Amino acid sequence: MTNKTIPIQPLRSANITEGKSRAPNRSMYYGMGYKETDFGKPMVGVANGHSTITPCNSGLQKLADAAIAGIEEAGGNAQVFGTPTISDGMAMGTEGMKYSLVSREVISDCIETCVQGQWMDGVVVVGGCDKNMPGGLMGMLRANVPAIYVYGGTILPGRYKDQDLNIVSVFEAVGQNAAGNMSDEDLKQIEQRAIPGTGSCGGMYTANTMSSSFEALGISLPYSSTMANPHDEKQNSAKESAKVLIEAIKKDIKPRDIVTKKAIENAVAVIMATGGSTNAVLHFLAIAHAAGVEWTIDDFERMRKKVPVICDLKPSGKYLAVDLHKAGGIPQVMKVLLKAGLLHGDCLTISGQTIEEVLKDVPDQPRADQDCIRPIDKALYKEGHLAILKGNLSPEGAVAKITGLKNPVMTGPAKCFDDEQSALAAILAGKITHGDVMILRYLGPKGGPGMPEMLAPTGALIGAGLGETVGLITDGRFSGGTWGMVVGHCAPEAAEGGTIALVQDGDSVTIDAKQLLLQLNVPEAELTKRKAAWKKPAPRYTRGVQAKFAFNASSASNGAVLDAY
Repeated sequence: MTNKTIPIQPLRSANITEGKSRAPNRSMYYGMGYKETDFGKPMVGVANGHSTITPCNSGLQKLADAAIAGIEEAGGNAQVFGTPTISDGMAMGTEGMKYSLVSREVISDCIETCVQGQWMDGVVVVGGCDKNMPGGLMGMLRANVPAIYVYGGTILPGRYKDQDLNIVSVFEAVGQNAAGNMSDEDLKQIEQRAIPGTGSCGGMYTANTMSSSFEALGISLPYSSTMANPHDEKQNSAKESAKVLIEAIKKDIKPRDIVTKKAIENAVAVIMATGGSTNAVLHFLAIAHAAGVEWTIDDFERMRKKVPVICDLKPSGKYLAVDLHKAGGIPQVMKVLLKAGLLHGDCLTISGQTIEEVLKDVPDQPRADQDCIRPIDKALYKEGHLAILKGNLSPEGAVAKITGLKNPVMTGPAKCFDDEQSALAAILAGKITHGDVMILRYLGPKGGPGMPEMLAPTGALIGAGLGETVGLITDGRFSGGTWGMVVGHCAPEAAEGGTIALVQDGDSVTIDAKQLLLQLNVPEAELTKRKAAWKKPAPRYTRGVQAKFAFNASSASNGAVLDAY
C-alpha cells in the first residue's frame, strides 16, 4: 500500500479565526506577536515534557526548541504547552510511585485538552520518562489530528570498575550490600556514577521499550528511538520530525490511520524481539483502547508464540540501548522480522511511506561484527519473553517475563505482604529464603492505588542472590528493569476481591511459565470460605487524582484505563 497525497485539508484553526468571531480570536494571537499572514498557516502544538524533576526529561528543552524551529521552517506556527512527568526511578519504593501510572492519564488528558481546546491542526509530543510515551500517544489518539512522537533519548552508561552502569545497577547493589557481598564504598560509588547525565534509563526498560514500539508503529521517525539524548543526532531528528509532521498535516495522516491492529502487532513483535518491559502489556491495552482497536491480553500470548527474542539486551541480557543503536537500531530489528514474515510491511507511517518502504535500504541481516541483534536462526529464545499466566490465582491473566531464567517453574510456600515496604524490609533482613513465593498485594490499579512498580524488592532479591529461586507475585507492576521469577498485573486485584487477596502464609503456590499457569494450591471449598470472610478495604485516598484514579480504573487486564464505561 502506498499513501497518495490528497488535497490539502482545511485547517481546523482557520475555523476559529474567521466569521463573526474573527476579531476577538485574532486579537489574542496578535498579543503573542502573530501577524496577519500567520493565520493561513497550520497551528501546531508542541507538547513539551521538559522538567528538571528527572534526568529522563531534563534534556528535553533542546528537542522542543528544535521541533519549534522545524515547524516554523516548514511553514507552521508552533504553540507550546507543557505536560508533567513522574520519575519512576526516583519515586520507586515510596508513596510517590503510586502517582506514576496516574501520570499516564494526566499526560494524555493534557494533550487531548490543549489540542482540542485550542483547535490545533497537529501536534509534536516530546517526552522522556516511562509514562510520557503511552500517555502522549493516548492523547494523540484521542485528539486524532496529525501527530508525531519525539522521544527524548536514552542515557549514556555510567562506569565503575570496568563495568557499565545504569539505574538498575543501583537497586541490585543495595541488595548485594545488604547481603554482605558489597562494601559500603562500592555501593556509594555505583550510586554516584550510575547516571552520568541526561536521558532515560539505558536498558530495554520501559522508556526504551515504548520508544522502540512507537518507531515500529510508524508514529516516530526511523532510528529515533535508540538515539542518546546528549548526542546531536537527537536534536536533528526532533527538527526533522516537526517537518515530517507538517507534510502529514497536508496529507491529513492521523494517528488512528497509523495505529491499526496490524500496526500494534508490529509494535508487539518488536517488543518481543527486543525483550521489552512487562509494562508494554498494560500500556498497549490502553493504547489500543484509545485507538478503538480490538486488542486483548490474550493477543500478547498469541504474538509471543511466534516471535523469537533476537536482541541481547538488559535487564536479562548484556547490552544497553546505545549498543542496539550502534548495531543498526530498531530498523535493523524490524527488517529481520519483516524478512521472516513476522511484520506487516504494508502499514502506514507518519511520513506517508509504508513500513516496507521505510525499511527498503536496511540490510536483510544484522552485521556480523556485533551480537546485540541476532539473525532469526540464532535467536536467544525461540519464543517471546512476555508470557500471560492464568489459573485460579489470576483468572483474568498476569504477566511474567520469562527470559533469562534457568527454570521458569516453581512451587513454594507463600509469604504474604500487603504493602511493598514490609516486603522489602523482609528481604533486606534475610527473612526470605530459597523456594519462597512472595505475595505483594493491594497494589493494583484500585488498591495501590496507581499500581506501583516493585523494582526495590525485585532488585534486592537479585542482589541477594535470590532472583532465580524466590518467586514474587503481585497485583502491582514491575519496572522495565526487573527480571527474575516474578509475575505482575495479577487480575482481578486484591482490592476487588481477587484470589490474590485470599492467599495465606504457608499456602502452596505454583508459578509455571511452561504451562502458563499461576495457581494457588488450596481446595476450592477453603477458598470459598475465605472469600466469604474477606472484607473490601476502605479507599486509601478519598480526594484528588489518586481517589479519581482508584474510582475509575479498569482491571489491569484491560489496561487500567479510566474511560472504559
